[in-house]
Amino acid sequence: MRRLPSSLARPRLAGHVPALFLAAWALVLALACGGPAARAETAAPAATPAQPSGPPLRYGGDGTSGAPYIFKDPADPNRTIGFEVDIMEEIGRHLGRPVVFVQNDWSNLIPGLDNGLYDVALSGLEITPAHLAGADFSIPYYTTFGQIVIRRGETPVDGLVELKGKKVGTLKSSQMEYVLRKVGGIDVRTYDEEIDAYSDLKLGRLDATVMDFPIAVYYALPDRELQFTGPMVGRIEYGIAMKKGADPELLAAVNTALSQMEADGSLHAILDSWALWSPMMAQVTGDAKPMTAQPVNYDHFVAATQPSGWKAQLERYARFLPQLGWAALMTMEISILAMVLAVGLGAGLALCRVYGGKLLDRLAQVYIEIVRGTPLLIQVLFIYYGLPKIGLQLDPFVAGVLALGLNYAAYEAENYRAGLLAVPRHQMEAAVALNMTERQALRNVIIPQAARMVLPPTTNDFISLIKDSSLVSVISLVELTKTYEQISTTYYDYFGTGILVAAIYLLLGLPFVRLAHWAEKHVSRGMSRSNQ
Repeated sequence: MRRLPSSLARPRLAGHVPALFLAAWALVLALACGGPAARAETAAPAATPAQPSGPPLRYGGDGTSGAPYIFKDPADPNRTIGFEVDIMEEIGRHLGRPVVFVQNDWSNLIPGLDNGLYDVALSGLEITPAHLAGADFSIPYYTTFGQIVIRRGETPVDGLVELKGKKVGTLKSSQMEYVLRKVGGIDVRTYDEEIDAYSDLKLGRLDATVMDFPIAVYYALPDRELQFTGPMVGRIEYGIAMKKGADPELLAAVNTALSQMEADGSLHAILDSWALWSPMMAQVTGDAKPMTAQPVNYDHFVAATQPSGWKAQLERYARFLPQLGWAALMTMEISILAMVLAVGLGAGLALCRVYGGKLLDRLAQVYIEIVRGTPLLIQVLFIYYGLPKIGLQLDPFVAGVLALGLNYAAYEAENYRAGLLAVPRHQMEAAVALNMTERQALRNVIIPQAARMVLPPTTNDFISLIKDSSLVSVISLVELTKTYEQISTTYYDYFGTGILVAAIYLLLGLPFVRLAHWAEKHVSRGMSRSNQ
């Protein structure tokens, strides 16, 4: 199924800081005042009727991929819900352990197990040979199939063979992608998000989609422009993943809990409440009983996501403003700390290149070229998932700040080197002639002049860093862009939510432009007009 889906230390600046800077921060704080911090996503225990007393059972999942697995409640974005959330809470009750949800990108759920981010992982993880090679899996908690969807009113399709020669969408690296490619002759188009595939189907960019039955139930069945067609496609089994060979006792306990849930009917009731019980599940479990619970969760989802008037839409946006506010604070916290690291390291590298001699110049140059020549995303993944292989395991927040800071230090170094070289050479000679040491001349004469010249590019780099901070979402940090993905996939709304998030990014960046103008004037005091 799924896609193979501090607090901030505020600068204590004088009263000359532009009012726009303070106003934007006040807005972000105001947005954040009504919801939990984004970082609490990895720490807040899931609510359970009877609080178990054992050690917490941490489970990883991707809350941005959409219903009905693990996702944000459309009526209350502060709640994480889904049929897998209910299954984990029930498993926690059977094991006598509270459960804690940990957000991580879908494609990194199994690597997260190896890094010890959580004890188990689930988010529509299919039990396939490839997955079994990287992790241990429980017995299946849900067995399903692929569902063909076409535009309403078009000629029904009787099986995958009739899709040959047509453009068919599915989730990237999913089991259905493998099935479609195996048929041959189908123009397979892959997507990271299910709603994008259904949007393209409605726009005529696709002829059909084939995705897991639960996805089709929640994103295609309620849509009046789409319809189900054809027989069941293949067989898909979802399991709970654990680190390979790490905890056989936990694996056995989870299997026992799932077996008990099948026997006592609690699994059937959960799936009924989400409208996911199917003839295939009845056949697999041997449970032929009729519906044991009303599909209240499905009805809640459909009611909360149906198109509505502009007033209801504005109210919906207002509900997740606190969530966006906290995400903006997380984004700024990561960005500011990373920029502090980048400025400090970049200045050191620039000094090595200009005044450090041949050896230090060469070492600094090698670092800069390696960092600038490799993608930032690769560096983020390497620091977080690669370094543990040599015994260096970092917290996601620390890894994100470190990756961004080390990357931007290379660019800052070249900015500062250009600034140092722009100061006339005779100024160093004059300072030495006045009985200054080279270090004193750098500190009191050269660096102050270079700092003024590098302020504009440094400011531009910081604004770019704010936007690039979105890449840390791949290592389980929930910042502004990741929150945008969570909200847009829940509400099927990239347009209005995108405008709102873009406006927040703009507000976050503009004050620093004003701050740079103020700082440039401040450091220019006492200098002659000819130097300005």
